[in-house]
Formats: sequence, structure tokens, C-alpha cells
Amino acid sequence: MIKAHPGVRLADLEAVVTVARCRNFRLAASQLGQSRSALSHTVAVLEQRLGVRLFNRTTRSVSLTEAGEVFVSSINSAVAEIRGAIEITSNRRATLAGTLRLKTFGDVAREIIAPILLQFLRRHPEMKVDVVTSGDSTDIVADGFDSGVRRADEVPQDMIPIPLSYELRVAVVGSPAYLEKRQKPRTPQDLLVHRCIRLRLPSGAISPWSFEHHGKVTAIDVEGPLTLDDSAFAVDAARAGVGLAYLREALVASDLAHGRLVRLLEDRTQPLPAVCLYYSSRRNVPAGLRALIDLIHEIGVQSE
Repeated sequence: MIKAHPGVRLADLEAVVTVARCRNFRLAASQLGQSRSALSHTVAVLEQRLGVRLFNRTTRSVSLTEAGEVFVSSINSAVAEIRGAIEITSNRRATLAGTLRLKTFGDVAREIIAPILLQFLRRHPEMKVDVVTSGDSTDIVADGFDSGVRRADEVPQDMIPIPLSYELRVAVVGSPAYLEKRQKPRTPQDLLVHRCIRLRLPSGAISPWSFEHHGKVTAIDVEGPLTLDDSAFAVDAARAGVGLAYLREALVASDLAHGRLVRLLEDRTQPLPAVCLYYSSRRNVPAGLRALIDLIHEIGVQSE
């Protein structure tokens, strides 16, 4: 009776199956990528561990013993299944098949992460990316996400951030029609008497308007007729003369260049924090996420 032995390795079983198929140690050794003597030694050691002879060997032929026939018949399908599983897993790792779930917010995150994700999918066509932009939770682990995208100042402390951008330049803007009947603000405090278009953060808080002058930072809680959670809507509202808006410079560059909007307090505006991809430090990084992080490092931090 053949007894199982804890020292038996998959490579030993592969060796036996290959020799049984080839009926020749030299040919089997060539297929396995090793020397004939090394293969012969592997089989001999396995026979010693099992306590039976698996092969009858002569100078001209190799054949299975009765015990060898039983043994190879028993393990052949199992070895093939294990080999297939290893190949599938290796190919999966090579082609990065699977789904990467990512949580982001707002136009800035979408604009910055979208080109990266499109390039990622071109590079790894077997991958799928599931992007969610709604909800204010930053707990990506509890929410079932592989990673998230947020401003650097909103990334939880127990997460690992990967910068996607430099600090974001901002601009206070208003339409010529709005400013025609009003005095332009000369200091941030002057904004308190103006109609302002406010933006709500994903957390639900109203984003303050931050300014800096001679090293002193001032945050103004403005008031106005319209509060939004969409920057593109805020641009439209400012262009229509609803009030002043505090927006990323990239969003209003064309309007400023064509005179549809006027820039205010340019010498006082302070950049917003950079945008980061972040992920949990409490688990192994999935292969798809690791590939995305590698791509981000390859592309480098983006500017607007």
C-alpha cells in the first residue's frame, strides 16, 4: 500500500507523471527543463519516501510497476488540475483580469483620474473598473472599494495617499454684468456684502473661500442665493450673473480669456490641496490596484 508522505512536492509528482508519459528519462528531463540525473534522483527519492518502486528501469526501457500504474492513475488528473489552476492564476496576474472598484467625487477628481483610468484600461484590457462618484463616506474598506480619490486634506490618516496632482490654483470670478452695478471687492472681507455662489463638499460642509496675504491665511464664509455641489453648474451661474464664484482656475480659464468672466482678488487667492488616490494600509494590495499605482507613478503628478 502506498502511504502519503508530507515531504512529497508537486514538482515530484510532475516528474513521475512526465516520466510515465514519456517512458524515457532523457526525454522527460528535457520537457521538464532539468538534467537526466537530477530527474532520476527526484524519482528515486520519491520512491524511497513512498516505500515502493514506481518504475522498472533498464538501459533500454522504462515502464511503470503495478504500484506505479495505480499511483500515476490516481494523481494524473489532480496534477493536471493543479497545473491548470497555476497557469490560469499566472495568466490572470499577467493580464490583470478582475474588477477594480474606485470611489471618487466631484469634477476635479473625475477630470484628473479619468485619463489615468482610460490609459489603465488600454494597457490592461482584461481589467474592469467600477467608479462611484456619489456618497460622502471616506471609509473605502467598509464600503467595499479598493481605493478612493479625494483632496489630500480629506484623506483619512490610516490610509496611504498617492498624489495625483499639484495644489490646485483657484480664482474668484464674476461676470461683467454682475460687476457693472457693484464695486469690485478689494479685500476678502468685502465679499461679505456680495452675492456669492457657494459649493458644498462631499462631506456636506460648505467649502470656505480661503485667501492669503503676507503669510496670513483668511477663510471667509460667504453668503449667497445659490449653493451647489457641482462646479460646472457654478461656472454657468457665475457666467449668468447670479453672483461671484470661487472656482478652480482651469474651469474658468476660457471664460477669463474671452471676457465672459472677470478675475478678482488674484493677489490673495490661495491654492486648494492636491488630489490623491488613497488605499488601505491594512491589507495586501490587489494586483489591479498595484498596477494602477505603478501607472500613476509612471505618469507623474499632474498639473492643471
